[in-house]
Amino acid sequence: MRENGVLQSIFADKIWQPRLKLPARYPAAVSFFVLFLLVGALVSTHLLDSTALFGVPNKKQLLTATATDKIPKKPQKKIEIPLNCTALRLTKTCPTSYPTTQGHLELPSPEICPEYFRWIHEDLRPWAYAGITRDMVDRAQKTANFKLIIVNGRVYMERYHRAFQTRDVFTLWGILQLLRTYPGKVPDLELMFDCVDWPVIKSSDYAGPNASAPPPLFRYCADDETLDIVFPDWSFWGWPEINIKPWESLLNDLAEGNNRTGWMEREPYAYWKGNPAVAKTRQDLLRCNVSDKQDWGARVYAQDWIRESKQGYKQSDLASQCTHRFKIYIEGSAWSVSAKYILACDSVTLLIKPRYYDFFTRGLMPLHHYWPVKDVDKCKSIKYAVDWGNNNTQKAHAIGRAASEFILRGLKMGYVYDYMFHLLNEYAKLLRFKPEVPKNAVEVCSESMACPARGLEKKFMVESLVKSPSDTSPCRMPPPYDPASLYTMLRTKEDSVKRVNAWEKFFWENKQKENK
Repeated sequence: MRENGVLQSIFADKIWQPRLKLPARYPAAVSFFVLFLLVGALVSTHLLDSTALFGVPNKKQLLTATATDKIPKKPQKKIEIPLNCTALRLTKTCPTSYPTTQGHLELPSPEICPEYFRWIHEDLRPWAYAGITRDMVDRAQKTANFKLIIVNGRVYMERYHRAFQTRDVFTLWGILQLLRTYPGKVPDLELMFDCVDWPVIKSSDYAGPNASAPPPLFRYCADDETLDIVFPDWSFWGWPEINIKPWESLLNDLAEGNNRTGWMEREPYAYWKGNPAVAKTRQDLLRCNVSDKQDWGARVYAQDWIRESKQGYKQSDLASQCTHRFKIYIEGSAWSVSAKYILACDSVTLLIKPRYYDFFTRGLMPLHHYWPVKDVDKCKSIKYAVDWGNNNTQKAHAIGRAASEFILRGLKMGYVYDYMFHLLNEYAKLLRFKPEVPKNAVEVCSESMACPARGLEKKFMVESLVKSPSDTSPCRMPPPYDPASLYTMLRTKEDSVKRVNAWEKFFWENKQKENK
C-alpha cells in the first residue's frame, strides 16, 4: 500500500524572559553585558534574515517558497545490470558485483495482482499447517530434473536429469531474471523442479489420517488429482527449438497482429495448427476438418516442425495466425504452452475440455473468456460454436476481446515475474529448515548461461535479459479464497459449461427433427 505523509513545522515562537534584577554594585558589568546583548541581537537578526551564508530561509521566505516555488526533484539514476562476459572469462566465476537492492527510489506497487494469483494459496495449502521439511523436499528428487537453491541472492543448481530440449535452461534463465528484477527480495530457499509435462504427485497417495505429507514438486502444469505446484513455463523466455520468441516481444507482435484484420473481416471458421502426433485427442481433431462430405466449420492443419525448421519457420509466425474468428485450443500429451498465444488473438477461443491447468488458466471463465467445447464428439461441438458465433457476432467478438485483454494486460511479463516472486516467497515461508548450498551444486548466473550460448538460444537470452531492477515493488497479493467464494466461483464455471451443453443438445435435436 502506498501511504504518503508530509510533515511541515514552522517555529515562530517569541522568546520571553523576565527582567534581570542585579545588585547595584555591578553597574560596569551590567553596562558591558547589555552592550554585548545588543550587538549579538543585531548580528543574529542579520543572519536570520540572510540566506547567503547557510541557504536557510527565514519564516517569511519559507512560506513564500512553499506557496509559489516548486523544488525540482533530482532524477533517480536507474541501476543498470550489464551482461559482464569479460569478468566471466577472466575469473571463470559469476560476478560478485550484482546489486543486492533495487538501488533507486523504490515505489510500493499501487496494483493488486490479478485474480489468478489467489491460486498460489491453494497450491501451497497442503503444507500450510505443518510446513515443509528438508525430508519432504528430498523426496521430490525422484522425478526432478534439478534442484534450485537460492542463498543470499545467489542461485545454485544441482542437476539430476537433462530436460527435453532447453526447458530446464530457460526455466533457470527465467528465475535468474526474476532476481535481476527484484534484487535482494527473493528469499533463501531450496526446491525441486520437474520439467516433464505430466504431474506426478497424486493427492490420493497422501490422503487419510496416517498418510505422510506430500513432497513439494514444481512443474508447469497439474490437474485436479495432483498436488504439483505450477510455475510459469520456459517459453516465456523463448523456445529456440521451434523459433518462438520471448513473451515480452511476442506479446507486442500479437497485439499488432490483432490490428491487421478486424474481427468481422476474418475467416468465419475455427482455426488450429499444431502437432497431432503427440496425443490421440489431437488426432481425433483432424476428423473435424472440412471434406467433400462435411464442413464442421473447422480448418485444421498438421504442423511438421522438422520441415518447418528447414524452411526457416516461414509458416509458423504466431502473430500472422490471427486471421480467423475462432481458434481452437486442444491439449497435447498434457497441457500446451499454446494457450496464451491462442487467447491473445482476439478470436473466440474454442477450448476443448481440458484436463490440465497451468498457473494462469484457472483465472479464465467460460462464456466470458472462451467458449467451452466437449472433448467427446468434438466436431459437432465445434460446428455449433462456429454457427452460434457467426449468428451472434457482437457477443462472440466480446468473448474474443475479453480473452485478448486478459492476456495482453493480465499476463504481461511484469505479472509473470510477480507471480514467480509471490509463489517463491510464500513457499519459502513454509520451509522449516535453513537452505544450504549442497556440495554438488554449481552457481549459475546470467553470464554463465548467456555468454557461452550460441544461435537462437543466445539471441533469446539477450533479448529477454532484465537490464535494470523494477521501479516498483511486486503487485500486492490478493487474499486466499474462503471456502464459500471458491465454491461459488467453481460452481459458476460448471454451470456455464452445462448451459452451453444444453444449448448444443437442443440445437442438434432440432437438426435431427428437421432431417426426418
